[in-house]
Amino acid sequence: MEPPRGFRYHFGPMAQIREIKKRIVAVRTIRRITKTMQMIATAKFTASLSRAKASRPYMERIRQLVAEVAARAGDAVHPLCMPPARPAKRELILVVSSDRGLCGAYNGHVLRTALKAIKACREAGREPVVEVVGKKAVAFFKFQKIAIAQRHAFGDRPKFEQVEPLATRLMEEWMAGKYDACRVVFMKFVSNSRQVPEALQLLPMSLAGSADTGLKGAALYEFTPDAGQLLGDLLPRTVKVSLFQAIIDAVVSENVMRMVAMKSATDNAAGLGRTLNRSYNRARQARITTELTEIVSGAAALE
Repeated sequence: MEPPRGFRYHFGPMAQIREIKKRIVAVRTIRRITKTMQMIATAKFTASLSRAKASRPYMERIRQLVAEVAARAGDAVHPLCMPPARPAKRELILVVSSDRGLCGAYNGHVLRTALKAIKACREAGREPVVEVVGKKAVAFFKFQKIAIAQRHAFGDRPKFEQVEPLATRLMEEWMAGKYDACRVVFMKFVSNSRQVPEALQLLPMSLAGSADTGLKGAALYEFTPDAGQLLGDLLPRTVKVSLFQAIIDAVVSENVMRMVAMKSATDNAAGLGRTLNRSYNRARQARITTELTEIVSGAAALE
């Protein structure tokens, strides 16, 4: 329990030195723990970043390919790109959080963005259906008294085979008309120093900007099979890859933010240790000075 502000310990010289030594030992232990956690987070960040970099070109290319096909497909459409014929007045919001804390403001940013998405959903007259990834989101929504429809767990190394069934289920429920929209709230990894919370609209898929893909004046494509069949194959793949990339980005962002937080904690512990060492040296010097003064005073009294 921390003492109230303004309170000062009043110890004798020996008691004060013992108290400072205990705090030095405690701070050193904390520093070793945070340093170890920083190293673990660094290793996990490096591994997850390499996986994210490996999957990102495929995602970008398949999105570009879908845009090219859609731009030259004429009247060909796909249900995944169309709003539901009958509004269901419901919206699915998948929130991707972490299983553990000590990662700075990661969960705070994601969960605040999720609350904004839920509020916007209610203002639009829709009922939010919340599904979560990670234990922190479970605890948060339980505190907020918001019901959780389903909980998912993918671990620190999510695989496409784990995410694909979830994406398939979302598409099936969308095609069945259960939702008006499906969104994924996650932390998007931009760079080592920048991570941005985002509410990505997964369904219906938006092909906005497909006309601006540099195809103006280019030769027309001949599709075999036809454009409708191509979109029928490419669009489900795009949904699956987009969801997988969002979860991979969330893992990378979590690890880099935990790495930064643990480095800051390690540096703070090191600074506090230096301050305590100075206090210890001053207390010991004061004790020695006091003892010498007493000895000199005693010798002078005997003369």
